[in-house]
Amino acid sequence: MRAADAQWPAKLGTLTAKFFNIGTSNLVSKGAGSEVRPRDVESGFVGQSTQTYVDDGGFESRMTLLTYKDSSGAYQAYLFLRSQPTDDPIPGAVLVQGNRVLVVSQIQDQNRKSIEDWLRSISDGVASPPIATYLPDNGRVPRSERYALGPIAFGAAAKALGRNDVAPIVEYAGFESHAEAIFAKYKSGKDEATLLLLEYPTPQLAELHLRHLQRALADAKLTDSSIERKGSLLSIVLAPTSAEYAAKLRGAVNYETQVTWNEPSSTATDPPIISTLVKIIIAIGVFMLVTLVLGIAFGGVRIITKRLFPGKVFDRKEQIEVLQLGLSGKPIDPSDMY
Repeated sequence: MRAADAQWPAKLGTLTAKFFNIGTSNLVSKGAGSEVRPRDVESGFVGQSTQTYVDDGGFESRMTLLTYKDSSGAYQAYLFLRSQPTDDPIPGAVLVQGNRVLVVSQIQDQNRKSIEDWLRSISDGVASPPIATYLPDNGRVPRSERYALGPIAFGAAAKALGRNDVAPIVEYAGFESHAEAIFAKYKSGKDEATLLLLEYPTPQLAELHLRHLQRALADAKLTDSSIERKGSLLSIVLAPTSAEYAAKLRGAVNYETQVTWNEPSSTATDPPIISTLVKIIIAIGVFMLVTLVLGIAFGGVRIITKRLFPGKVFDRKEQIEVLQLGLSGKPIDPSDMY
């Protein structure tokens, strides 16, 4: 469903649209350029629309739908909005599906599925970036994840996690090469650290920016932070309490590379080797037989022709002249081939 065609539904579960005549215009109403923040521009913000829903018991929920160009921009906004505090007595929710983010001021369990199904029906159906699945689960501080598609979101994420010392390395992160970044805080007993993952389109780009980031970390005096590459992914453990915890955290990253060979290999459908050898031997035998027959035929035709027409077809004196040294007492005959 296209953004311009989508409309707020009249009902969502037990909820009814309060201002239905307004909300049905469409789901995307782009604000003035001055109202769009730089972070929204970076994430591909398209527009937003708001609708209020009520039920028969007086419950009221305000919903704001944000639309982005793709699922990556929506996911960046989703992680940022999910971390915002709220004073509502009934907790709200931030939901993401494809290129759409829905902010619900208050949500009831009996209406959640209806809201999620509707949000799914109007999204582009593209999954969120896989980089978030690489983060280890054990010890991760809830809602500390921050995803960044560009330097503005990267700086905001570092600031939100109290890692302002990381901001100077943003120019070496390689966002101009379509890099993606995700932060998360980890705590296990007395150990803690911030994990930063950077994914690149190719391993070659990852290796290139690895060297730049190593120098940037040294210049920023983040000597206790370590960085390693695995395939197209860079993992940076920021300010770990110990080198052992940094190694443990990096080892838990859920990322595996896969190499596909183009070289063909034997499969279950290939013929057995003995059958192949038998066919080769038969083919050689047939080739030798054909050669023998052709040889006999060629020689036989020549001999028969010489018998029937001596000196008229083959070995004609006017066309044959053989050089001889004359080492014997036999007289030299230039036409003599024997």
